[in-house]
Amino acid sequence: MTDTILLLAEDALADTDVTHLLELHPDEELAYRVLVPADTDQPLLATVLDELGLGDLRDALRRAAGRAPDPHQAQATATDRLDRTLAALSAAGRTATGEVTLDDPLPALQAAVADGGVREVVVVTYPHLVEDTLHTDWASRARDRLHLPVLHLYSGTSELG
Repeated sequence: MTDTILLLAEDALADTDVTHLLELHPDEELAYRVLVPADTDQPLLATVLDELGLGDLRDALRRAAGRAPDPHQAQATATDRLDRTLAALSAAGRTATGEVTLDDPLPALQAAVADGGVREVVVVTYPHLVEDTLHTDWASRARDRLHLPVLHLYSGTSELG
């Protein structure tokens, strides 16, 4: 049975993310299972601080104005991100499957681990000032619950979360 790398991605993987992911196990035949949340339940204060921390004043103002994400749009966006990630992994010669999860991806992570064959979890997100600092981010929560190695990469960089 082929070992599986369980990948939780906040956005479609950038080329650098695929490169970093594949460099973790360069000479091994692994399967990848990708989970992308349709994240509509973003806390207002934390999200505004994240946007400001990343220098994105426009999105911070939009969020502060109280424009919540549309659930149908969130699902469509997550599906697009999943499709692009699966295509990127396939183009790199890797076997990958995936699914869109609910807002909180932890139950889907736990179910995937319970299915068996998962060697490790890789979480790829943008930096989240509040969640990362308070260790309430997806990677920290996964480490607490899954009892597997969990690597947190920041999207588009070589930085670890």
